[in-house]
Formats: sequence, C-alpha cells, structure tokens
Amino acid sequence: MTERDRQLLRDIEALLASSEHQDNPLKAPLEALYRRHTEQLERLDRMASISDGFQRNVKSDLSTAERRLERQQRRQHKLSRIADGYQELLFERKQTLESEVMLDPLTKIPNRRGLHTELRRLMAASSRQQRPFTLAMVDIDHFKRFNDEHGHDVGDQALLVVAKVLDDTLRGGDIVGRWGGEEFLIALPGASLWAAEPLFERLQAKLRTTQVVSDDSLTLTVSIGAAEHRHDETYEQTMNRADQALYQAKRNGRDRWEAAE
Repeated sequence: MTERDRQLLRDIEALLASSEHQDNPLKAPLEALYRRHTEQLERLDRMASISDGFQRNVKSDLSTAERRLERQQRRQHKLSRIADGYQELLFERKQTLESEVMLDPLTKIPNRRGLHTELRRLMAASSRQQRPFTLAMVDIDHFKRFNDEHGHDVGDQALLVVAKVLDDTLRGGDIVGRWGGEEFLIALPGASLWAAEPLFERLQAKLRTTQVVSDDSLTLTVSIGAAEHRHDETYEQTMNRADQALYQAKRNGRDRWEAAE
C-alpha cells in the first residue's frame, strides 16, 4: 500500500468518526465499504504473513537440503578417495605377490615358475621372428661340500655369487633364473649354440677367480650343459637335452661345458 492510499483511509476514518456527518445518508454505505476494505487488507496481511513464513520455511528447507547435499557429496568424495586408495593398494599388493611368487627369495632372480613364464614368451617370440635361442643348465660343482664343510650360510653365499656373476656376464636381453637347489638356467635369445660358446667360457673363467667369502680363498666352479632349440620341439624338450649335456659335463670331470647332441 502506498502512502497516498494510507492517507485516504485515515481521511475516511476521520470522516466516519465526525459527529458532523452522522445523519448523512452516505455514511452507512461508506462505513460498510470501509470495513470491507479493512477486512480485505487484514486478510491480505495475513496471506502475506503466511506467504512470507512459507517462503522462509522453503528457504530454510532448501538451505538444509543444500547443506545435506554438500555433506553427502563430501562423504561420497571421501569414500571415493578411500575406494581409489584401496584399489591402488590391492593392485600394488597383487603386483608384489605376483613378483614374490615369481622370484627366488634368496637370489632375487626368477624361480622355476618365473622361468616358465619367461620361456613361454621367448618361445612365442622365437616362433614369430624365426630366430634361434639356446638354453643352458648351470650346476655348481660339489655344492654339497659348501654346506657340509662350511655351513649353510656359505652355501647360500655361493648361490648368491653364481647368481650375480651370471647376471653380470649375460647380455641385457638374456634370461637367468634359479631352477632349483644349486642349478640355474640361462636362456640366450637369438643365439645359436656355438655363438654362445664364448659366453660359457667367460662365465666359467670368471667364477674360477671369484671368492665365495672375502676372508677365505674358497672359490667354486660350475658345469654347463647347453642345447640350441629346434623348431620342432618344445622348450621343455630343449631343456631336457641341455640337462643331459650337463650330466655329460659332470661325468667328463666338471668345470666344463658340453653341447647337446
């Protein structure tokens, strides 16, 4: 309501209250109209008050809903971070477990399981590329004496020495692993049997001059049996032929290498 409207109502109210106009025939209709108008204003005021209260409630509800939504979003974001971190932890743990399963716990080079995985890949690559590869079994000579005469710690040190010399001597793409006990297996991708001969000789010469323990002259030698993979056989068959050549090297006096027939 404007100020002009309010002034008009005040004027009418003063007019109706004046004794001067008590006998005026327009007084009664004017008074009735005034009361109706006043009642309508009161109803409008009540409706405006109700509307204002409703709007306040709606605004309050919206504000409460917004706060709840923000809290839910923060919780969901936090849960997502936790879930992502948990998934990452599980993945890392899975990778660690797979790595541990594939590695020899002493020498930290592939164990028999890991070697089989590597050899399957080598077999597939060799078949695709039509390239040769050579497998060799390496066995520590008289390994039992290291444990019996010097203790298992020295025996473990001998295994570590052989693993390190093998790893240092081989080429970057070659494969080395502990087959079991005192036996190691090496795989030479792209190498024929006779191309691998200089590597075997370097390996054996290096081991002859490597001390097992720093304060002792105890050294070791290895026997090697090698076989070049044939296109019509599995890598297991190639390994069997290399193993037979290893036994032949043992029978022929050890500290030598023999080629499979």
